[in-house]
Amino acid sequence: MAIKRRVDESAGRAAVREWAGTTQGQGKIARPVLAMAVRYLLEELASRAEGNSVEVRIPPFGVTQCIAGPRHTRGTPPNVVEMPAELWLCLATGRTSWADALQTGQLHASGLRADLSAHLPLIEYA
Repeated sequence: MAIKRRVDESAGRAAVREWAGTTQGQGKIARPVLAMAVRYLLEELASRAEGNSVEVRIPPFGVTQCIAGPRHTRGTPPNVVEMPAELWLCLATGRTSWADALQTGQLHASGLRADLSAHLPLIEYA
């Protein structure tokens, strides 16, 4: 079953492009643009890796569930991935690998299904 998108795809891609430009030394990104880029890529992950067994948290901007497997309904999920927005955008766009992100200490992944490396990157922006 396809997820219901809340972020317009063209606006989401534009936000990711703008973020990609700012990381190339072209200024600082506005918080609403950063939020849209994060949410768009979370929705993209959920649509490509449908399921409810892993919860991906990018505080304070968004959260999604993905990866097929046992559904979580109450309490703390057994499979959780959490990281800052900048790291999420770097992973989702291929600027950082899963292994490198784990080494930073900013990526927290717990549970048997919490490895998202097979699903990343979502978009290539070198």
